[in-house]
Amino acid sequence: MPYDTFQNITFQQLESLIHLVAERNFSRAANRMALTQPSLSKHIQKLEEATECRLVNRDAAGITLTAEGHILYDIAKKVIALRSEAKDRLAKLGDTETGTIHLCASTIPSTYLLPKVLSAFRLNHPDIHTHMMSTNSDEAIDLVTNGVCEIGVIGKVPSHRKLTTTSLWEDRLVLVVPACWPKPERQMLQPADLFSIPFILREKGSATRETLNRYLKQHADKDVSAMKVVAELGSSEAVKEGIVAGLGASILSEFAVMREVRQGLVTLLQIEGWDIRRHFVLIHRKNMVLPRHISRFMDFLKDFRKLDKEGCVNQDGAANDCRDSGCPVVSQERKRRPEG
Repeated sequence: MPYDTFQNITFQQLESLIHLVAERNFSRAANRMALTQPSLSKHIQKLEEATECRLVNRDAAGITLTAEGHILYDIAKKVIALRSEAKDRLAKLGDTETGTIHLCASTIPSTYLLPKVLSAFRLNHPDIHTHMMSTNSDEAIDLVTNGVCEIGVIGKVPSHRKLTTTSLWEDRLVLVVPACWPKPERQMLQPADLFSIPFILREKGSATRETLNRYLKQHADKDVSAMKVVAELGSSEAVKEGIVAGLGASILSEFAVMREVRQGLVTLLQIEGWDIRRHFVLIHRKNMVLPRHISRFMDFLKDFRKLDKEGCVNQDGAANDCRDSGCPVVSQERKRRPEG
């Protein structure tokens, strides 16, 4: 391959490939980079011209990498990590109170927790800007490990030796069912009941799914593969919409469903003997030289405890009439309920 074509590759082109892999969609990747979709497509085209090979497969289901694309993607992450390291060291010398924080977070903290933190932080640090990428926990670990993001907030403790973790908030996972399902005849469900009701799962790589799977193995000697899964969805918001629509039940973070419980759109049910808790943790690379503005934010994040977390209570009454829930543990009263 002629060297003169390869040397024309730019940082922005490599970042375009990284974001495209993370988002699996040209439009979303362009939005993350504050570019138009044609601009991002042009970056990928220029990469393919410089490498003289096809890097990305494009089809209706999304994008995938070719074998050559995987090689360049792995190297691109290392190149961007080196650039971040150079920036970190120079910023540390400058000891400034300005800069941009590249933060990634799993869906629960990025949607329900961190916006409150960022709002409070900006009041005292208006010149520090934050670019937050929402992803699942596994991808967030990969982004921080490879230097694409300086810090991350996720729902599980990573085992990666290159990362340092700090516990932030405790979260409780709860069983959420459509409000239109009648109350069960028993005050509490049994763990075995989870395998007979229509159930919505989060996608693979989600910390919520991994926590549920681990709990099932410990308390029911089964895993999620034995459940009556009606859908696997990629975000807590999508799962909630499925529950509200009567598609099925799910296990979700209590942070994610407080509003819907208050509005009577979903109901919380208890499972006998279960108390599923986890912690959201802050992660960053062990050998990372922290610029002052990132250190400020991390210290603020560790001290921030003023989250408006109201207690969740079960709601009576139905918000909708999903007439065929398929749930064998609910009361037979629904057969006597007039339709309509």
